[in-house]
Amino acid sequence: MNKFELDKSIRRTCRTCGSEDLLLFLPMGTHPPANMFASEADRGKPQVAFPLNTQACLDCGLIQVADQVPADFFTNYLYVPSGAATMHSHFAELAKVAVDKADGGLIVDIGCNDGLMLSHANKLGGKTLGVDPAANLATIAQERGVRVHTAFFNPETAAALRESEGPAAVITTSNTFNHIDDLHGFTEGVLTLLDDHGVFIIEVPWGKEILETNEFDNVYHEHLSELSLLSIVRLGESVGLDVVDVTKLSVHGGSMRVFMQPAALKVKRAAIVDEMLEEERQAGMTQAATYEEFADRVHQIRKDLTDLLAELKAEGKTIAGYGAPAKGNTLLNFFGIGTETLDFLVDRNPLKQGLYSPGKHIPVLGPEAVAEKQPDYLLVLAWNFLDEIRQQMADFEAKGGKFIVPLPAPKIVP
Repeated sequence: MNKFELDKSIRRTCRTCGSEDLLLFLPMGTHPPANMFASEADRGKPQVAFPLNTQACLDCGLIQVADQVPADFFTNYLYVPSGAATMHSHFAELAKVAVDKADGGLIVDIGCNDGLMLSHANKLGGKTLGVDPAANLATIAQERGVRVHTAFFNPETAAALRESEGPAAVITTSNTFNHIDDLHGFTEGVLTLLDDHGVFIIEVPWGKEILETNEFDNVYHEHLSELSLLSIVRLGESVGLDVVDVTKLSVHGGSMRVFMQPAALKVKRAAIVDEMLEEERQAGMTQAATYEEFADRVHQIRKDLTDLLAELKAEGKTIAGYGAPAKGNTLLNFFGIGTETLDFLVDRNPLKQGLYSPGKHIPVLGPEAVAEKQPDYLLVLAWNFLDEIRQQMADFEAKGGKFIVPLPAPKIVP
């Protein structure tokens, strides 16, 4: 075996289409898992860390990293969508779509997290069930009145649920599909649980948007895949699911909601499917140069942002970070930004408050710390919620505070 075969940080084949035509285009060094926050007791101690090597499939446009996260990592998870008002409205809309398509049948949300989407579906009269391995989040969901089956989703789980609950009319998975290593086994499980005329709805960031807006921070160990529409089409074809429709979404910096149904139904797909596939072709998602140019832009962003921060610090300015999202930890660790630059981070998620960011061990406080400590600048790590953050931090801005947005290129606003 050669080094390439032995290196567990690099995959030999595409996770969706199986191609071996892979390009390693953005190695980002060694990172701890992006949601592995440290406690006070563990602050300063070395954390388990893995190489973050970003590859592209030149046959289907999938962006991927190797699966290196410990098997039990998701059993106690710290990300919840409820901290952002934007996500409440987003999931209310998805819930309506799911309830309308289910038409009284069972809706199963895989990776239901804190139950936000299903709680909206319940209010609309939906019959629902969540599936999630994180026991801590299942408790929060259950407090919302959401039934949760606490387990990883796979063909065995699917068979057990079909036996106990009956078939699902609609299966949804939002920002979870990109966390799955065995996507073929996952989608086979979907087919097992899905009614013969059922609908499978996937929401994930769109790889094309990631490339065009320099969103390298969407890549981290838990995000095993950044999917193109073509990669989902190819995956579906291999297991008997057809992509029949797509909706473009603005959430998470540009996402897509993909509708799939059993291939046996021979549903004619909507025109937008072919339109988006053509957009991907024109964007060069199967061309090596596209990814090499992306990597060049990311390295320039690193230089521009770190130079900007260094200049501000040299002027005696104080800087904190707004948000402690997983994507922010990719940026901090890859760019080498730590407590020498950022005094603290703030995040609305109480599960992260009082902890320290993975790798750089920057303290995470509640948003009230901004008013208490009055930094001159806030580096917006949760840049995809900038408009919402500016509303929340109106007093900070009114007192002369300024925001630094890192992507798609570093800038100070206003």
